[in-house]
Amino acid sequence: MGIMRLSSSGWLNLKWSPVFNPICRAAGRNRIFLLSAFSTIHSTLSLYSSCHHPSSPHRYSFPMPNFSSTVSAPRGRLRGVVFDMDGTLTVPVIDFAAMHKSVLGDEEYVRIKSLNPSGIDILHIIQSWAPEKQRRAYEVIADFERQGIDRLQIMPGAAELCTFLDSKNIRRGLITRNIKEAVDIFHQRFGWTFHPALSREFGYYKPNPAPLLHICSSWDVLPNEVIMIGDSLRDDVGCGKQAGAFTCLLDETGRYNSEHYANMDLEPDFKVSTLGEVLHLLNANFELAP
Repeated sequence: MGIMRLSSSGWLNLKWSPVFNPICRAAGRNRIFLLSAFSTIHSTLSLYSSCHHPSSPHRYSFPMPNFSSTVSAPRGRLRGVVFDMDGTLTVPVIDFAAMHKSVLGDEEYVRIKSLNPSGIDILHIIQSWAPEKQRRAYEVIADFERQGIDRLQIMPGAAELCTFLDSKNIRRGLITRNIKEAVDIFHQRFGWTFHPALSREFGYYKPNPAPLLHICSSWDVLPNEVIMIGDSLRDDVGCGKQAGAFTCLLDETGRYNSEHYANMDLEPDFKVSTLGEVLHLLNANFELAP
C-alpha cells in the first residue's frame, strides 16, 4: 500500500490519533513518544506553503531568568511561536466576570461559576442556545470586547520578544477567542504583524487544537516544532497540548497556584511571570532554527 498524503482537513483529523490525543500519551507526560511519533509521520504530511518573516540582527540585554520548566528532553528544534492576544501580548483589560454576568444573568452565573471555579467557557455555553438568544449573547460579548479595544495596551516585553524572534527568523502567529476587529486594531497599534492571526471568526476556538494545527499547516512545520504561549491554562495550554505543541503559561500574578486549578489535568511545559523570561527559556531549551 502506498503512503497516504494528507490534505489540510486530513491534517486536522490527526488530533484523534495517539500523536495528538493527550489521553494516549505515555504516563508522566513523557514527550519522547511524541517526538518519535512525529518523526515517523513527517514524510506523510502534505502541508501548505510556509511563511517567512524578515530578520533584523540586534543585541539584547536579558533580565535574569525566573521561569520554571517540566521539559527534560534534549533541545528540540523551534520554528514558530504562536501567541494568545488578550492578557499575553496585551495587558488584560476585559472584565470577564461582568461579561459573563451580562450574558448569563446573576443567578445563572453564580450557579455555573460554582461548578467551574477555574473559569467559565462562555463561548462553549452559548453554542447550545437557540439562534436568537445566541445572537444576543454574541452582541453582549462583542460589546465588552470593543470596550477593551479602546483601552488596549501592549504587554511589557512583547516588542523585545518579537524583535528577538525576527532576528532568528522564527515565525510568529496569533490565536485569540476575540473578534477580528480587535486583532486588526492590535496590529495597527502594535506595529508588528502576526501571521496567521486567527480570531473567533475562524470557526474553531481554543482550547480546540484546530486553529493551532491550521497555523502549523500553513507554516509547513510540525506541531512539536512550535510553542504556544498564553495566559490561560484551559484555553492556551489546553490548545497546545491537544495539538502536540510545546506550551508556555504566562502567569503574572501567580493565580494558577490557587487550589481552584489543582484538579485541572493540564501542566504547561514552561511557566513564566513575564514575557521577558520567554527569551531565556527559548535560548535555554530550543535550537532556534527557521
